[in-house]
Amino acid sequence: MNSSIPCTITSITKITTLTLSTILVIFLLIGCNYNDEPAGNHQHEHLKDKHKTEDYHKKEVLYSLPGLKHGLLQSPINILSDQSEKGKHNVTFHFKDKINKVDNLGHTVQLDFEPGSTVQIDNKIFEFKQIHFHTPAEHLIDGITYPMEMHVVNTLVGQTESEKETTEYTVFSFLFKMGRENRFIDEFIRLIPGTKDESKGVLTGTVHLRDLIDYDPQKVLNSYFYYKGSLTTPPYTESVNWFVMKTIIDASPGQIQQINKIEGDNARRIQAQYGRPVSYK
Repeated sequence: MNSSIPCTITSITKITTLTLSTILVIFLLIGCNYNDEPAGNHQHEHLKDKHKTEDYHKKEVLYSLPGLKHGLLQSPINILSDQSEKGKHNVTFHFKDKINKVDNLGHTVQLDFEPGSTVQIDNKIFEFKQIHFHTPAEHLIDGITYPMEMHVVNTLVGQTESEKETTEYTVFSFLFKMGRENRFIDEFIRLIPGTKDESKGVLTGTVHLRDLIDYDPQKVLNSYFYYKGSLTTPPYTESVNWFVMKTIIDASPGQIQQINKIEGDNARRIQAQYGRPVSYK
């Protein structure tokens, strides 16, 4: 009777081993089934991730070039000095330096010229219209953002009524760094109306653009980057001859902050260059 005991124990051991193996296999199969089912789902997740990536890149494109419908000649841009080519434009000023009004437009501070000041660019004549500010600066030079930029806006003289729908502009851009107080800004900064959409007349001869630069203005005006671009505010018309001055001008931190307090951060983000040439003088 004792001799049969080992056989019984062995059988039980075999059965137990078989049972455990079977249970383990069942669990593995169940696990495989669960994993197999989401396998198809993983493919869908992969597609979702792909779409997310594509959406992300689309957003990135729109961020670097908001409103692709505006075209491929948009401004401002990041001017890379070592990628610009030497060029030259004949620029002749016939400037009376008469500013007669200061405007608080809410989105910018603007100074208006009396009619009569012009500039000849090659064979075209443009009339000085107005000056306005952006804080921070819109154009970058070699990736550097400056705290303020001033645009001197001129429009082509002698355009027909149909041509005025896409007015041709020449804009002289001046970039500012924080430094000494600027005489030109000091002449009008206290005259800026405190209320949005208000204007204040300026006695002719009290605000002089020539006071913008303490040193040789002709030297400053003859050193610039040039490219074809657009307005930096709606409707973003692509008919602007941009002259971005190389010389960075001083304005005091207080002057820049006061203008920024009135107009806020009103700089448009930089736009893709799309192979447009930038020349320098």
